[in-house]
Amino acid sequence: MLLWIISLLTLAAAAADVIHYRRMRRRAPGVRHRVFIVAAAATDALPAVIAVAGVVARDNTTAFMTFAMWAFWAWMVTVLPRMACYFFRWIGLPRVGIAAGAGVAALFVWGATAGRTTIRVNRTEVCSERLPAGLDGFRIAQITDTHLGTVVRPEAELRRLVDSVNSLRPDLIVFCGDLVNIRSSELDARARQLLGGLRAPYGVVSVTGNHDAGLYIKDTVAQSPAASLAEVIARQRAMGWNVLEDTTIYLRRGGDSISLTGLSFDPALRHKRHDPDLPPADLSGAYRGVPDSLYNITAVHIPQLWGQIADAGYGDLTLAGHVHSMQIKLRLFGRAFSPAQLLYTRWSGRYDEGGRTLYINDGTGYVVFPMRLGAYPEITLITLRRCE
Repeated sequence: MLLWIISLLTLAAAAADVIHYRRMRRRAPGVRHRVFIVAAAATDALPAVIAVAGVVARDNTTAFMTFAMWAFWAWMVTVLPRMACYFFRWIGLPRVGIAAGAGVAALFVWGATAGRTTIRVNRTEVCSERLPAGLDGFRIAQITDTHLGTVVRPEAELRRLVDSVNSLRPDLIVFCGDLVNIRSSELDARARQLLGGLRAPYGVVSVTGNHDAGLYIKDTVAQSPAASLAEVIARQRAMGWNVLEDTTIYLRRGGDSISLTGLSFDPALRHKRHDPDLPPADLSGAYRGVPDSLYNITAVHIPQLWGQIADAGYGDLTLAGHVHSMQIKLRLFGRAFSPAQLLYTRWSGRYDEGGRTLYINDGTGYVVFPMRLGAYPEITLITLRRCE
């Protein structure tokens, strides 16, 4: 879907440039407009350059992914403002067009700076009569999707994230997958040192996402996806994180307990990870022996599994990530809008159905382009409440 959208936008941009060029030639037939031709052709071609480089490259290295990310942002910040300018020129409002183009460019620059790094803490209370009294007031900090390989300033951004989470003093920290972007080496010694600084009485619990699974490694001779995944898990455990691989643990306080289940990303879902409906998943192992009388929290990467989790009788609270709101979220009249709505039924924030709650965190990292517009890096602070 994303590839089709980019292809259509690229063709539309090229067509608009051709139309604009012809209009310029009619207004000034003796001028060749070489600067415009070169600039338009160079910027319009950026997605094609990225695609060709991706085919030619031996592997999706960190350097290549960084190049591709910034090249695509360069296309956005040069081509899309131009399209806005053309539109208003063609309807007879050239000055408005100039202002609109400048505004769009400024917005993209802001999204790649402040919008990309300004962490938002979203607080919510989840109430359930199934929650035992001893866990009333239990606080969970949810984070997800750091995509370490594409973080622009790892030292500053990871330190800010860790300090922000620790300042909330949660009882438990839950990470919902996609810690790395391509391979295990992105979780290097410095990243492990910084992320190992997360502190909570009940520790840090994590699950794996599609990017953790090594599915986007091309040079599988140098490192196989399975080896990369195993190393990602081992390095997390070395940091003191409890990686739940389709298993359940129990949280006890005041003589009461609840269950916490972690579901790993299934590599078989690689090509279905954006589908609204997924094939039936085998959840029996993860919930084996878990009393259905206990309040259950389930951590999973992809939110589309929520329905199956609920059908299995679990997931009083399900925590997920994956979507990022596609890093673009617009709020109008009290509602949020995002390109993610084209792919996902549930794509950001809180959903309550049938006495169960799903929370999709927008993540802190970024893929495809190093920019966030309205979909700020998010920490979710969830307080569990017992309802009589």
